[in-house]
Amino acid sequence: MVDVERLLRPGAPFFLIAGPCLLEDEDLNRRIAEAVARTAEQFSIPAIFKGSFDKANRSSIESPRGPGLELGLELLDQVRGELGVPVTTDIHEASQAAAAAEVVDLLQIPALLSRQTDLVLAAAASGRPVNLKKGQWMAPEDMANQVSKARSGGATGVAVTERGTSFGYHNLVVDMRSFAIIKETCGCPAIFDASHSVQLPGGAGSLSAGEPRHIPALAAAAAAAGADALFVEVHPEPASAPSDASSMLPLDRLADVVERVLAVRGALAASEEALR
Repeated sequence: MVDVERLLRPGAPFFLIAGPCLLEDEDLNRRIAEAVARTAEQFSIPAIFKGSFDKANRSSIESPRGPGLELGLELLDQVRGELGVPVTTDIHEASQAAAAAEVVDLLQIPALLSRQTDLVLAAAASGRPVNLKKGQWMAPEDMANQVSKARSGGATGVAVTERGTSFGYHNLVVDMRSFAIIKETCGCPAIFDASHSVQLPGGAGSLSAGEPRHIPALAAAAAAAGADALFVEVHPEPASAPSDASSMLPLDRLADVVERVLAVRGALAASEEALR
């Protein structure tokens, strides 16, 4: 199984984090995880399966939240055990960190909670590496303070994920300078979240809208700008997904996007070599 902590060290290979927004039934989770694993094998890159047990920051009180902590961790453990792929999930409360760390290989801090000190410290103390998603209102260099929190709390590895910055109402933009700035100021890998970056928060009234047609272009641009990994939420039928349906990448397009990203990285490496 992939050692996630090593992926967050300098010189680590480019990697993929992919899965549904919310965990669903066993069959669907397995189907998505198998596709993620196949894509990773096809392109010889490490992959991590992502699935949330709870979405505590939904737009509406009527929006689905997910299977909950206990069942959600059982579902993640099942994917991990049956397919041999590392798994990650987000936590929303400090009390969830220890239980989640018993199952998952990487703990994720949601963007809207990226400055919650107790949450970051609890994740750091869990013994698992931590992926801090950059707040939508934060400059990339601002994440250095959050990385410092995690490291002071004992985190075994830290990464920062760029997922767009608020630009007026119901819109996000991605500053491609972020990846270099994150690596320079935070001293850790910079991951690109291609699906949440095309989200239109609250753009559908009680739901967020999205523009997933831009995922391939933004992912390629992020690769050219130096992103160390790609995070993308995928689903075989995005319209039926209980969360983030309007911003998810169709599962059958995952391999194409990864291929495009790796082609950009390859071309960039070749051009840099030619200039030496």
